[in-house]
Amino acid sequence: MRSRHTLAIAAATVAGLGILFGGQTQTGGAAFVAPAYAETSEAMLEAGPLGEKALGDPDAPNIVIEYASMTCPHCQSFHENTFDAFKEKYVDTGDVYFIFRHFPLNPLDIAAVMLSNCAPEERFFPIVDLLYEKQAEWAFVEQPAAALLNLVKQAGFTQESFTACLKNQEVLDGVDWVRKRASEDFEVNSTPTFFVNGEKKSGALTLEQLDELLAE
Repeated sequence: MRSRHTLAIAAATVAGLGILFGGQTQTGGAAFVAPAYAETSEAMLEAGPLGEKALGDPDAPNIVIEYASMTCPHCQSFHENTFDAFKEKYVDTGDVYFIFRHFPLNPLDIAAVMLSNCAPEERFFPIVDLLYEKQAEWAFVEQPAAALLNLVKQAGFTQESFTACLKNQEVLDGVDWVRKRASEDFEVNSTPTFFVNGEKKSGALTLEQLDELLAE
């Protein structure tokens, strides 16, 4: 959970650059109550306007969907401590099709999400990995926007492409579509949230917990 102080710093810093969304930084809204899904339905598998970000065989016998925030420490913990082992055991072997979807929680989070989506397709997951690995160096600092720019320069961004991405209304709308749909249709209200073959689980799952869920 981010403190109000940290959120205020993030919002003020990014907005102060005059580049984020033309002043549109609100993506929140009350979640609507919807029926829980007992299996991975066709509706849940519908990709958003920016396409799906996924790893593995689409015809795998199991589907795991993660909704994650780039500024969430629990999401960072899962990706730093569990994801590689999970990927090696299930995704690389063809047992799981893994779908990663952003669920941004604040303006700085939205900026990071937009940048990962502006990058070439083959750089998406490496940028996600980089943002999680260095999360403490950009998400919880006094000047997060400047820190974020310096970090994504490692992935090929320039000041110009960074600014252009954060002004891209199409990307912003696509990110917000995924977030709103997750909240309203699938009752996602925290991160990380997983759907393992349609079964909703919240929190940073361990490999042992994923083992149990995939064995069901």
